[in-house]
Amino acid sequence: MDIFDAFKNRISVREYGNKPVEKAKLEKMVDAARLAPTARGEQPWEFIVVADKAKVKELANITDHGKFMAEASAAIVTFCKDTKYYLEDGCAATENILLAAAAQGVASCWIAGDKKYYGEGIAKALDVPAGYKLISIISLGYPKEKPMPHQKRTLKEVIHWEKF
Repeated sequence: MDIFDAFKNRISVREYGNKPVEKAKLEKMVDAARLAPTARGEQPWEFIVVADKAKVKELANITDHGKFMAEASAAIVTFCKDTKYYLEDGCAATENILLAAAAQGVASCWIAGDKKYYGEGIAKALDVPAGYKLISIISLGYPKEKPMPHQKRTLKEVIHWEKF
């Protein structure tokens, strides 16, 4: 899939079927994440791939608005070392995962992480050492039904030249 098609077709999906996401596709998503831009070349990220359904459900139950993840086939959890630009770096990596998923026909949804009360619970469940911050949990799977794309604002509505 062309990268611009991935931009246009990627939407958040919260209902998944039972088909597991292939290991090769999950690895390709993490590979895309590690190639994200990073401030000062720090690359503070670590990615935990969770493909065990029981563990995915456990993580879902720790979150507040991510309960739907219990039906996902897998998740990728992004943590970053507590550096000056951990959030920017982690978000760039997360977006790469979302686009790599879309490019491979895998549905996804970004579940918030940074500054959420459940960050410590997710870290504990995944044996993450101290000094790391939860950036995102991405639920992954194949959609239960064909998702309907959201209407996006047009380029003309959002672009400004030289001033607002």
